[in-house]
Amino acid sequence: MSTISGLPISSVTLPTSPTAPAGAESTGGGFGASLRNAMNHVDQVSQDSQNQVTELLQGDRQDIQNVMIAVEKADVAFQLMMQVRNKIVNAYEEVSRMQF
Repeated sequence: MSTISGLPISSVTLPTSPTAPAGAESTGGGFGASLRNAMNHVDQVSQDSQNQVTELLQGDRQDIQNVMIAVEKADVAFQLMMQVRNKIVNAYEEVSRMQF
């Protein structure tokens, strides 16, 4: 199964139609819930890498390779989150420029 930052791609659900009622999104999780889960995952990866770096600096860990891998995972996850955020902002700006 394909994943993005450890999250299965199939967990992202989109509304079936643009005229779906506002409450319909909350029953299936929806895009907002998937986005919130992804942000929580990025936060967890970042906290884990910070904990590993702290343990390394205190002398509780000796495996610098695994610490560096955790730091890089956190960096990549954050960069991905920022790119998704930029796409969402661009989409919002495009929709706000539309004339109805």
